[in-house]
Formats: sequence, C-alpha cells, structure tokens
Amino acid sequence: MRTKIKQITEAEVGKGLTVKGWVKSVRRSKHVAFIELNDGSSFAGLQVVVDASFNNYEQLLSQITTGSALSVTGKLVATPGREQTFELQAQEIDIIGMCDAQEYPLQKKHHTFEFLRTISHLRPRTNTFGAIARIRNALSFATHLFFQERGFLYITTPLITAADCEGAGQLFTVTTLDLEKLPKTKEGIVDFAHDFFGKQTYLTVSGQLNVECYACALSDVYTFGPTFRADPSETTRHLAEFWMVEPEMAFADLQDDMDYAEEYVKFCVNYALEKCIEDIDFLDCFFSKGLTDRLRHIGKTSFERVGYTKAIEILQKASKKFIFTPNWGDDLQSEHERYLVEEYAKRPVFVYDYPEKIKAFYMRRNDDGKTVAAMDLLVLGIGELIGGSQREERYEILKEKMKQYEISYDDYWWYLELRKYGAVPHAGFGLGFERLVMLVTGMENIRDVMPFPRYRGYTNF
Repeated sequence: MRTKIKQITEAEVGKGLTVKGWVKSVRRSKHVAFIELNDGSSFAGLQVVVDASFNNYEQLLSQITTGSALSVTGKLVATPGREQTFELQAQEIDIIGMCDAQEYPLQKKHHTFEFLRTISHLRPRTNTFGAIARIRNALSFATHLFFQERGFLYITTPLITAADCEGAGQLFTVTTLDLEKLPKTKEGIVDFAHDFFGKQTYLTVSGQLNVECYACALSDVYTFGPTFRADPSETTRHLAEFWMVEPEMAFADLQDDMDYAEEYVKFCVNYALEKCIEDIDFLDCFFSKGLTDRLRHIGKTSFERVGYTKAIEILQKASKKFIFTPNWGDDLQSEHERYLVEEYAKRPVFVYDYPEKIKAFYMRRNDDGKTVAAMDLLVLGIGELIGGSQREERYEILKEKMKQYEISYDDYWWYLELRKYGAVPHAGFGLGFERLVMLVTGMENIRDVMPFPRYRGYTNF
C-alpha cells in the first residue's frame, strides 16, 4: 500500500513502506545514489538512497532523471545529525513514467513566472507552485470550515444569469445563437427571444443577489464559486474568471458585516500558518521577505476602521504627494489605499460609509442622504480584499435607487419582492478568493495564484 510522504513520521523508522512520486533531483556516484522524491503531499520530499549493490544499478540510474515518476519500496531509517530526520533505503524501484531529460522544460535553474505561465500544465511540479496549490487548498477548506462552524448554510447560486449584479456592464454573454446568422429585430439588434433561454443571458459577476433570497429565509448563508467579468483591465489584480466568497447575514448591519469579515480573514490566515507553515516559510525566503511575520501580524491584530470622510481628510493632510488628488466623492485609488494601510494604520483597514454615487444600487442609504452603509477592507500589497455593505431593505427607497441607476424593475422584480414580504436588515460581503491567496502567499500577480488563469486574450490550457 502506498504511503504519502506527508504521512511519514519517525514512528515508521525501521519499517518497510512504499512511496510513489516524481523525481526532483538525482545525485549519484559509483557507490551510492540519492534520489529526492516528492509526491506533492507536502513541501518536503523524501530522500531515497540506492546502494551500488542494487540490482542493475547502472542501468537503472541511467533511466531515472528529473521528472520521472517512481514507485519505491524500502526501509525507513533514521539519519541523526543530517538535514532530514529519516530517509528510505531502496529495496525495489519501479519506473512508472520515464522523462526525457533533454526536452523536460523544468531544468535546475531559475525560471521566470512569465515563462512558467506558458507551461501551466507543468508548473505545479515546481516548489513555488506546489506551495501555492497547497496554500490555496488550505484557504478553500478554511473558508468552508469558518462558515460551517458558525452555522452558515452553503448555497450554490447560478453561473448563468439575466441580472448584472454590479451594474458595470462587463459581462460575458451566453448564447446558442448561430453567430453567422444572428436573428435581428425590426430595429436591427440581436433578437435574443430566439436564444436558448428566450432572453439575453450572461455568466454571473456575483452570486450576491441570489444568496440574499436565502438569507431572508435561513438567516446566515454563503456562496463560494466561480464568477466572470469581461473587464479589459490587465493589471496584476484582475482576471476574467475568478472565485468569490460571499456570505450574507440576516438581522445584521454594517458593523456586524465588518466584524465577520475581520474574523474570517484572521481565521484563514491563522489556518494557513498552522497547516502550511513550510510552504509559507519557503515563499518568505525566496519570494516575499517578511511574509510569515506579516501574516502573524494580521492574524493577531485588530483591523483599523476609518470612515470614508475621515479617510479623505487623512489623505489630504498627508505629506505624501499623490498622482491622483484625493477628493470627497471620488473612489480611492490604489496609491490612496496603499498609504492608508502602509503609512497611516500599518495594518488592514476598513473604509466605510462611502458616497452613494460611487457604490452599487443595493447598498443601504445612510441617514445623511449622501452616503451608503458600504465598506472595503484594504490590505498590504493588494489594496481592496473585501467589498461589502448593509443591503437596502426598504422597498420604496430601493425602488427609487433602481430608477436613479436606470435598472429595470422587470429584471429585478423578485429582488424587490424580498422587500415586500417580511423584509429585515441584512448585510454581506464579497471576497475575491485569488486576492486572499495572494495575501497569504505573497505573490504579486494574480495570474500566479489561479491554476489556469483566464484574462484578456488568453484561454490557454
């Protein structure tokens, strides 16, 4: 029976076991060979020792190269005083998959992230992307664990929708129409009445509106799934396909929303530190100096909370010269977000109570008539990690805002009806999961934390 490398402990010393994995390196001499084997279950591999007395030693070692897949059966022995605490003395080796050493693109040298994106099918075999994958897995599990332990119900929301949640219009159309023979109306526009769903439909940008329906019946719910935006931006923080974590809480206001958001981020960070410390320390050493300490700081520090108006005052009084002048009524730019986190608070910052005109239609209008109960969580190196709000639960005000934003009542009749039948205050937030992975791994480009990234002009693999 196969034993995963992660499962091996000193308790197995002296016992026989079988491991299977891929060769990371081979060092050999006339008398002995050392094979580093890794199966992806942990950052650390297992050193396999092959004695020269091994059957067909020379022939076998000539066939084993970096990238080869092996099955090794042997005896685990202690190695006191060495870097590793134990190693496997090979008794039987089967080559499961040979690797052409001359053509194998992952040679023992530095590879740029740009190059590794061109071989996304192989980059998980590198130490870096293996570490990222394990951290991403831990954060995904931590997300479900956090909400499940607090009584939230997991709700799956549609990927195909007729609603533009954010009102930004950056949606991918889903259609079965023949693009060479598109049906047209008398006005000359595409007639989606002939399409599969009988109307124009899109890939969703958010599951929020749908999951609100369940919050207004089951209290605390969340959705966690893929979302899509036809955003032409090619920054290091944007993808066309990404995952969103979106909890929604009934009988909750903006303060509750921020409390949950802070607790969730801390939980995920601390969970990763507990389960993936070897991976984090590796990324700290080679790619993001100080990463481990930054994460520990996040995990134990209270987040700053600053009203939008105060945040603008802080920025206007700052000695730093900004490219974009901070003015009340404008959205915060990346340089403003960085200043608030890095210079002003030196920790994650919630900015809340934004001007109504720069936020989505569903956010609750504050009593001042100018701002809404919205918040963004800003973190080091990324900027906005979370966006959330208390939702507008008052029927007439929501209807007024929809008219103001030129949003069709017919398309959102069901969303309005939630405000007619037992409406309650409720709040929620959305977290871009890849940005959370960036935070915990210290990676600077979002394309390197998505296994197979999709962005403008790129759908390879």
